[in-house]
Amino acid sequence: MIFLAINWAEVGVKAGQFILSFSIIVILHELGHFLPARWFKCRVEKFYLFFNPWFSLFKKKIGETEYGLGWVPFGGYVKISGMIDESMDKEQLNQPPKPYEFRSKPAWQRLIIMVGGVVVNLILGFLIYAMTLWYWGESYVPTNKFTYGIATDSLAQSIGLRDGDKIVSVDGEYIDRFNKIPLRVILNGAKTFEVERDGKPVTITIPESFAADLIHYKAISFIDMRVPFLGLDSIADTSAAMKAGLRKGDQILTVNNQPVPYYHTFRQLIQKSKEKTIAMQVLRGTDTLQLNAAIPKTGTLGVYPISWADKFEVKEVKYGFLEAIPAGFKKSIETLTSYWLQLKLIFSGKVNTNESLGSVISIGKMFAPVWDWQQFWALTAFFSLVLALMNILPIPGLDGGHALFTIYEIISGRKPSDKFMEYAQMVGMILLLGLMAYALGLDIFRLFK
Repeated sequence: MIFLAINWAEVGVKAGQFILSFSIIVILHELGHFLPARWFKCRVEKFYLFFNPWFSLFKKKIGETEYGLGWVPFGGYVKISGMIDESMDKEQLNQPPKPYEFRSKPAWQRLIIMVGGVVVNLILGFLIYAMTLWYWGESYVPTNKFTYGIATDSLAQSIGLRDGDKIVSVDGEYIDRFNKIPLRVILNGAKTFEVERDGKPVTITIPESFAADLIHYKAISFIDMRVPFLGLDSIADTSAAMKAGLRKGDQILTVNNQPVPYYHTFRQLIQKSKEKTIAMQVLRGTDTLQLNAAIPKTGTLGVYPISWADKFEVKEVKYGFLEAIPAGFKKSIETLTSYWLQLKLIFSGKVNTNESLGSVISIGKMFAPVWDWQQFWALTAFFSLVLALMNILPIPGLDGGHALFTIYEIISGRKPSDKFMEYAQMVGMILLLGLMAYALGLDIFRLFK
C-alpha cells in the first residue's frame, strides 16, 4: 500500500514548513492590498488567511473588517467594498457607487491598491535574501576546485560526459558557482561543455533536445560534485543497514563486487538494487567483513557518510549589513530572471507542460524533511518572488489583469464597464481554478504512479 510506504513524520515536517512559509507570504501580500485601501478610505469587509467556503475556523470583526482563518490552505484574500474580485458580489455592484467603495476611487488610487500585494512580495523576497546573506553568508566549492571532477548520471553520459571530468567552461565561459551550470543548460540553451579529461581538453556538444530531456526526467542534478565515500558517520534506526550489521565508522569497499570509492557510485548501485539483496565488502578497523543487506522499495540502505568537506577548498563569502543589501537585490533579480525564462520555456512549447506543472504538493515536497531554517527562508524568499511575478501577469483574475484594465483607463480616459469587468473576472477565475485543479490532478497521479 502506498500510504504505508510514506514517511508521515517527514510529510508532517514538510507540511508545517509549507503552511508557515505560505502564511507569511499570503498575509503580507494581502496586507499590501489592505493598507493602501485603508489609506485611500476604502472599506475592507474581510481579511482572510486561507479560503473559507461554507465556514471559517476563526473569525472576529474589528471595526468594519472581519478578520478570519479559513480551512482551505491555498491562499488568502481581502474583500474590498465595490471591487470586482473572486467573491463575485453582484448585489453590491448593482447599487450606485458609494464614496467608500473601490470603484468610486480615482484610477491611480485603484492601481496602487491592486499592485500593492505584488510590491510587498517583491520587497519581502529581497529583504529575506539580504538578511539571510547577512546572517549566514554563502559557502560553496568553486567549479575549478572540484578535486575529483564531476559525477554523472545516464543522461549526462548520453551526451558524452564522464565521471571524473572537470568542467572548464560552458559555451566558452567559466562559471564559478557550479549550481548555475544546469540552469545555463536548461534556461539558456547552452551548446557546449569544455571539460578536462585525463589532463586533456575535450569539447562536449549539447543536443538541442537535452534541456527538454532534463525537465522530462526531472534530472536537474544530471551532473554533481564527485565526492569520496570515506566511511559511515551514522546508521538510521530500523534501516536495512542496521539489520545488515553495519556500524558507525565502517567503510564500504564494494557492493556486489563493484568498488565504491565515490559516494555517487554507491548510491547508484543501491538504487539499482531495489527489493534485492546486495553483498558488501566492509572494512572495520583492520578487519574485512562480508555483509548482506536487503534493499527496500525506497532504494536506500540507511547510511550517512562521513563529511568530505575537508577534502575540498570551500569558498566562504561573508557579508556586512550594508554589503548584504545589494547582494540580496542581485539575488532577487537573478531569481526573477531565472523563473521568467522557465515560463518562456514552457510557453514556447519546448517542454511538455504536464512535466513542468505542479500544485501545492510539488511545492511542499521542495522543503527539507527536517526543519532547516536556512533552507526555509531561502524557499520563502523564492516563493514570494515567484508569487509576485505570477500575480503581475496580465491575466483576468490576477492583480496584473486588474492593473492592465486600470492602466488602459488612465491612458484612454475610458473606464471598462462593471459588466465587462465582471465577465473578465469570471473567465479569469475559471481559467485559474481549472489550471489549479489540473496541476493538483497531475501531482496526485504522480504520487500513485
